[in-house]
Amino acid sequence: MSAPRPSFFYHLHPPTIPAGEARFRHTFGLGGLSLFLFLVLALTGALEMFYYIPSLDGANASVKAIAYLAPFGWLVRNAHYWSAQAMVVVVTLHMLRVILTGSYKKPRRFNYLLGLSLLAFTLLLDFTGYALRWDEDIHWALVVGTNLLKEIPAIGHTLYAIAVGGNEIGASTVVRLYGWHVFGLALPAFAIIVWHAFRVRRDGGIAHRTPNSKPQTSNSNPADSARFAVKLDRIDRAELVRREVLAALNVLAALIFLSIFFDAHIGLPADPGATVAEATAPWFFIWIQELLRLWPPLVAGVLVPLGLMLVLAALPYWIDRSETGVAVWLNREGRWGQVMMLAVLAGIAGLTIWGALR
Repeated sequence: MSAPRPSFFYHLHPPTIPAGEARFRHTFGLGGLSLFLFLVLALTGALEMFYYIPSLDGANASVKAIAYLAPFGWLVRNAHYWSAQAMVVVVTLHMLRVILTGSYKKPRRFNYLLGLSLLAFTLLLDFTGYALRWDEDIHWALVVGTNLLKEIPAIGHTLYAIAVGGNEIGASTVVRLYGWHVFGLALPAFAIIVWHAFRVRRDGGIAHRTPNSKPQTSNSNPADSARFAVKLDRIDRAELVRREVLAALNVLAALIFLSIFFDAHIGLPADPGATVAEATAPWFFIWIQELLRLWPPLVAGVLVPLGLMLVLAALPYWIDRSETGVAVWLNREGRWGQVMMLAVLAGIAGLTIWGALR
């Protein structure tokens, strides 16, 4: 009888892996946690779909029905909200870890681009989900955010119409945002996650250092021999899965804690005729909001974010083309990329804090 074909799960988990790759401090489990958070988002989002009504009159009321009337709806909505915020943080930290350890180099350059695109999808998913509650806090932020599309030369107005479903925000906008959130963004994001996981295995597993040489003589330092043995030690698939499940349970416990004690915000229904003192962006886009105070919309809202993404995408192809220093924290070869990433994050964090305290 022929042996059963290995499943996709077995493809992701080889029979054994180097023990060093499975250590928490090697990757902090950020890739696996991103996948777990996405699955939580998919499950809780699917449950919310039974109640959510994508219309001007029904959107805000249906979110409140989920939060206050549906059985355990408050828990589902809060878990969805906190998972979304956590995924933004985890995917960003995952990208930071990859850059600081040089794990974007050959043969993992293309997979690095997949991870970068997943970061963009994560931000857009969070923004569209933020807008779907359709309350007074999001309306003008949505107006400002979508109007940035009009600043793009030649194709700006077309992109705006595609995004909001017409020449201005109206009844079709909620349906369009709902479609983007559930299908236009979530499905491609899931495909990228699967592709990214597939490429991790295809590219040789998690980036790791290869021992250069084995102690050659019987007079070798015992400590050196012990360190070399640790590098060659391996764990089996079952142990790897056990560690992944344990990490997922810890994150799930944290999500449940946040969901029980901290409710996701929901305000009064959006009123396009009302005036507000100032439009407030979601926390992960506050830095762009602050740049809009300083520079023209085309520069602050389009060219700067796009430029940052392009520079990060160019990192393994033009900025650091070396093939050494892989899986080495703050490796010398990737110094330019590390400085660039830390400077970008410091600038974004500074603008975000400044905007939040304003």
